[in-house]
Amino acid sequence: MSYDVVVVGAGFSAIATVCNLIELLPASAKVAVVGDDPGFGRGTAYRSELYLHRLNVPAGRMSLFPDRPDAFVVWLKERKRPLRDGDFASRQDYGLYVRDTLAALLRDKRPRCRVDFIRAKATGCVERYNATLGFLLDNGDEIVGRHVVLCLGVGNAPLPVDLSALPSDARDRTIDNPWRLSWLRRVEANDSVCILGSGLTMIDQVLALFAQGFRGRIDVLSRRGLVPHGHARVPKPPADFDPADLPETISGILRQLRRESRRAGDWRSVMDTLRPKTQALWQRLAPAERKRFLRHALPWWNIHRHRVAPDVYDRFREMVASGQVVIHAGHLHDISTADDRLMLHYRKRGARDEVELRCDWLVNCTGVERAGIAHSPLLQQMMRQGLIKADPLRLGIGVDSNSVVRSDNPGAVSLYAVGALTAGQFWEITAVPDIRAQARAVAQRISDAGGPNI
Repeated sequence: MSYDVVVVGAGFSAIATVCNLIELLPASAKVAVVGDDPGFGRGTAYRSELYLHRLNVPAGRMSLFPDRPDAFVVWLKERKRPLRDGDFASRQDYGLYVRDTLAALLRDKRPRCRVDFIRAKATGCVERYNATLGFLLDNGDEIVGRHVVLCLGVGNAPLPVDLSALPSDARDRTIDNPWRLSWLRRVEANDSVCILGSGLTMIDQVLALFAQGFRGRIDVLSRRGLVPHGHARVPKPPADFDPADLPETISGILRQLRRESRRAGDWRSVMDTLRPKTQALWQRLAPAERKRFLRHALPWWNIHRHRVAPDVYDRFREMVASGQVVIHAGHLHDISTADDRLMLHYRKRGARDEVELRCDWLVNCTGVERAGIAHSPLLQQMMRQGLIKADPLRLGIGVDSNSVVRSDNPGAVSLYAVGALTAGQFWEITAVPDIRAQARAVAQRISDAGGPNI
């Protein structure tokens, strides 16, 4: 079947794009959304039903639409779950808000474009006549689009060691996808758990264990042992400096940010000033400086930039202080079994000592790596066909400043990307405030390109 727009993907980026297309396209237009995720738009994180799983951005900045910044707060108030703009809503509520917003647009009686949701996986593509792109689906169908928006994300990080040699009973106690919270019901209250990765996903899983009444020990292992910081309970105003005046080297930027933090009295206010200008700053950096940032500064950027709600942070720190949660820094190089338990061997960071950790459960919280296109057979095929290119840093696919995909065959098809796949161009493109602006801009370009008879 032929469509004016095909959106490939079923997560937040895809639904943000679709919502904007519904608002901007004429009633004559046809849009297809292709994805094999049953919770269109909610994604993994926003389907969590645990009240302790909070957003990492205040509710007042989580509207789907940049021109209506209070939409999510209004939605919460209408459902008797009022929050102030500076408060942090639950992830479940945000997933419901995304679902309800899309449903309301689809129910609107005013003329709008047609939207078909196709629950299938795109397994291949081929260029068709009249500058269109056809996608082969795993249900045997094919759809064709004149404008295509890729919203496929970047996949999940694999465990850092090969587990294929482990016996099946030990493999059953290794959790590859912790967001399927059913694994928690198999954990006894006094078992021991080891979590690989010390980022935001780790904190979510620690809190989930706590909510289940878990009383055992939790060991957390990551290469540097760095843990996300918390938001301030009473945020200070943004620091008084202009990010446009920052140097264009990573070392120079860090020196000036440290000076500004001392002057402001709270590094969070410096980050709050920097955040809206991060994309512009990234695009000013030379390729060598971008590589230097990824090699040396990225882990520290993550824990300062991607913070957790204050009450979540306080609860986590209490568990660390009590000794229930222990953070380790080192490089994992082996997993084996003994006495019906898993044994992890790692080398301590900055030392030659090898440490052994024993646990009943191993949970992969290494999170989402910026793995480029390696996770997606579809994207790999499209690159072989010359339809897309990897960006120079291999963070995703190459796009220009308008999110138009760079290719060896420009002009053959109207092809865009939205979300984490465009990190090479924009860097700061995984949070809702950035994705919603990108989705709106792409939808507007498609609308403008199509004219009144798209």
